[in-house]
Amino acid sequence: MNITFLGAAREVTGSCYLVETTDTRFLVDCGMVQGGREAPARNRKPFVFDPKSIDFVLLTHAHIDHSGLLPKLTRAGFQGPIYTTAATTDLLQVMLPDSAHIQEGDVERAKRNNKSAHDRSAAPTPLYTMQDARDCLRQVRPIAYDQELTPHPVVRCRFRDAGHILGSAIIEAWVSEHGQTTKLVFSGDLGQLGRPILRDPTPIEEADILLMESTYGDRTHKDLAATEDELIGIVERTLHEQGGNVIVPAFAVGRTQEILYHLHRLTREGRLRNLKVFVDSPMATEATRITMQHLELFDDAAKRLAVWHTIGKDLPYLHFVASAEESMALNQIRSGAIIISASGMCNAGRIKHHLRHNLPRRECGVLITGFQAQGTLGRRLVDGATRVRIFGEDIPVRAAIHTVGGLSAHADQPALLGWSANFRKPPARTFVVHGEASAALAFAERLRAERGWDVAVPEPGTRVQWVGRAGDGGHD
Repeated sequence: MNITFLGAAREVTGSCYLVETTDTRFLVDCGMVQGGREAPARNRKPFVFDPKSIDFVLLTHAHIDHSGLLPKLTRAGFQGPIYTTAATTDLLQVMLPDSAHIQEGDVERAKRNNKSAHDRSAAPTPLYTMQDARDCLRQVRPIAYDQELTPHPVVRCRFRDAGHILGSAIIEAWVSEHGQTTKLVFSGDLGQLGRPILRDPTPIEEADILLMESTYGDRTHKDLAATEDELIGIVERTLHEQGGNVIVPAFAVGRTQEILYHLHRLTREGRLRNLKVFVDSPMATEATRITMQHLELFDDAAKRLAVWHTIGKDLPYLHFVASAEESMALNQIRSGAIIISASGMCNAGRIKHHLRHNLPRRECGVLITGFQAQGTLGRRLVDGATRVRIFGEDIPVRAAIHTVGGLSAHADQPALLGWSANFRKPPARTFVVHGEASAALAFAERLRAERGWDVAVPEPGTRVQWVGRAGDGGHD
């Protein structure tokens, strides 16, 4: 059996792993590269494998850096099923068409900006179209958590709750070859223990081969109480003392709903007051609706609060912005607003307009709540840029930039180590993925030092051959 690391190797984007045996070829995730000037060119490169040869895809969750190239895969000839959880299936119905809309919009803007007819005819075609996204969605097959699936005669697998976003999964896969069964575990993106709303990641006790994420493999998040105090301080100071706005770049799926949860509960407890909250992302609005349809996936505390049923009562001024005209009108608000908008890394969408209008104002604040990949506008802000380019304009950064790591949907180093402690014996091989090189290497060293594991941090494109030993694998 061979495993090729096609994405999310020494970086946090473009997750894609190819598993090949004598009998089958399948992918785990097929994500888009996000961040950096080279991202569009990387996404346009042909797949290094024949898409027609792929039997099926296993998808860990809906975020575009894990799912975003699935329509391209279908367009290139892949005809097999895409297996994922029911909640992820629902989210993909929103996210993949939205991604296609962005691809088509980028091409139209390029054509408008090209001055000559020759330049317009040479403009690139979309990475994929809305029709490609619709075709792809017909191939998605929802699977319940913990239900055993046999996508191929030599493969059986199971999706376990990863606690990262709604529908996120750890994938266990048992692959048989030459009369021997090997158990592979793909952690996907793991949630932080004790986070509100979602349940904790499912413990896994056994694996022959483990692919484990390391987004925050080199740092520790603040605890929830300290994070809430920090959030309250930022909101109170910016809105009520300085008279500015709080701009929140947030992923439409997962982060927006969690921020609303915190604002709702803190208002209900009297710790925040007089909030005017705007959610300026049609996709976030849809994702929130889908979230309400999957309350069974919430943890007990979130179920008791029943935030989505009472949110109108306890956050009296919460408005989901729909039209572009309404979105533009938000930029006339000079003070007192919390504006939550996508994209989470500030690279596209309506958030760029709100940053353009609020970054130059010292009384305003920008609340960074998630990982910012290298090369993104969000990363430049976190790294202390004093000026940034937005829509071709040179924008001074005078607003305060607040990074609240405790709101991250990713496990920190202690949580990752805690999850790894559930294995009853070391995996025969562990590959640390989905982390920038510094984070992945730091986490790999902790696994070696504290667990005594055989750990590697693969380079992009690394192909690993596995020749199991007698007695390896095949056990639950």
